[in-house]
Amino acid sequence: MRPLPSVKLILPLALAAALAGCQTKTPAPKPNGAALPTMERVALGANACWFKSGDPAFKAYRLAPELNSFSGRPRILVVHRNSPESRPLLVVQAEGNPAKLDAFGPLMSEPVGARIATDVRRWAAGGKGC
Repeated sequence: MRPLPSVKLILPLALAAALAGCQTKTPAPKPNGAALPTMERVALGANACWFKSGDPAFKAYRLAPELNSFSGRPRILVVHRNSPESRPLLVVQAEGNPAKLDAFGPLMSEPVGARIATDVRRWAAGGKGC
């Protein structure tokens, strides 16, 4: 007949196994929701996905980021490629903490407007990719 294992060995193992099942996973960290970090994410996404990728929907335009805003509203502008001093065709700006986003301009009324809104929301929330 074999000797029974010591209670001193079984109890800690059983307790550890029980506690391991009750622990929750650490949630993924949320991105900083203030206006400037939010607009930095949006600017990086827009630059990579709309302009650097050669997307035909944005071929006639260029990005003009204005993130250093003393008004507390960092923003990005989309302007005509050959006329950057002209009126912006798209303005995306954020204000406050958590950031309140706003996108407006003639491009929002174009077929690409829905895509712009979807992309901006995704990048603002910390999403990556195009």
